[in-house]
Amino acid sequence: MHKNQNIYTLRNILLFAIPSILGVFCFMTPIPYKDSFSIPIAILKDELLFIIGDNISSLIISVMLIASIGYLIAIIAKPRFIYKNRFLKALFVVKPIWGILRILGTVFCFMVLFNEGPELILNADTGTFVFNELLPTLFSVFIFAGFLLPLLTHFGLLELFGTWLTKIMRPIFNLPGRSAIDCLASWLGDGSVGIIMSSKQYEEKSYTQREAAVIGTTFSAVSISFCLVILSQVKLDHLFVPFYAIVCFAGVIVAIIVPRIPPLSRKTDKWIDGTDKVYDKEAIPEGENVIKYGFYNAVKTTSKIEKPIHILLEGLKNSLDMLIGILPVVMAIGTIGLIISTYTPIFGWLGKPFVPLLNLLQIPEATEASKCMVVGFADMFIPSILASSITSELTRFIIAAVSVTQLIFLSEVGALLLGSKIPINLWELFIIFLERTLISLPIIALLAHLVF
Repeated sequence: MHKNQNIYTLRNILLFAIPSILGVFCFMTPIPYKDSFSIPIAILKDELLFIIGDNISSLIISVMLIASIGYLIAIIAKPRFIYKNRFLKALFVVKPIWGILRILGTVFCFMVLFNEGPELILNADTGTFVFNELLPTLFSVFIFAGFLLPLLTHFGLLELFGTWLTKIMRPIFNLPGRSAIDCLASWLGDGSVGIIMSSKQYEEKSYTQREAAVIGTTFSAVSISFCLVILSQVKLDHLFVPFYAIVCFAGVIVAIIVPRIPPLSRKTDKWIDGTDKVYDKEAIPEGENVIKYGFYNAVKTTSKIEKPIHILLEGLKNSLDMLIGILPVVMAIGTIGLIISTYTPIFGWLGKPFVPLLNLLQIPEATEASKCMVVGFADMFIPSILASSITSELTRFIIAAVSVTQLIFLSEVGALLLGSKIPINLWELFIIFLERTLISLPIIALLAHLVF
């Protein structure tokens, strides 16, 4: 295959190397921080929240108002400056369901802020939790992740690893090699970062509809640090090594199986605009050296960049897009999910069919454990809270591990997926959640019996 050797200029190589190294450092490199380890983007998030302090509520409310009022102006007045600007149109001209959720999320925020409204929204476990605990974190993550994400996605790093890893990711997961970067960013940083990456890659036609849906629901794993929090809640900190090893093993098995069954298997390999995928961008030509071809693809990407400042501006647009498009949706969906969990017996009823399976797997206190099996769909932390009162360490261990491998929960990951452009709906998310639970539970239980 003929390759253009003129792209190997010092400018193109440095334009690949420097931003990519910075991206890996920001998103994937744990460094010492407050007697522990964290990645730089998480440290930036924490420091920003510390600096903002109590003003965070005002900033969140401001974002909510911009999102809701902007939507209403766009659909009612239809001003030309919005409809003629591609970015503003994408930001405010959204489907009615997302517009309604924006308004609903804004109303919920005002209720919590002024402590006025129904108790089911003001409860510390529902709307107040989402507004005070989740939204500030997402606000800060969106600012830094959106702005810095182009370091990973626009300067050749994905092309490099996409080429290098395609022979692993394609046969095992039927996914592009670049999806491994999404997983790594989630694993070391935060699941929301993985979803943000996946959504942007989908919008830029680097992932098809099927690939985006699979990666978003399969590879947006929770971080190592959050796993420590989960394990601490069930008072099993000393078992972190076997816990995380089992979680990783079960997660890989689930990632192999779930995308090959409905609903994910029914997703089509079309781009975001509905056109068919006619070739694999990461296909390696016959006789090419994988390492060299990956580097060639990376440098070819930077050779097309005329003005790097434009990519920085795109990072700012990413941040605005996530803040305005996703934050109100998370408030609305997260609050509703937690209301259902807190005030209705629905998740308890859905958990009852798990009792015979739990008994078959010889898990003590099966009836109590069954209540934790489905409630994680509302929020990943709830199963561990409920499990903390269970006396059996084996049972608490299994519940904690399953809650992590379930991966999809409405208070964050689910709401982020629904608020993104990734083609997945609420019912499909629930089915995938159940599939992940049913597949991972026996694996985790069998391995847990070896630990205890």
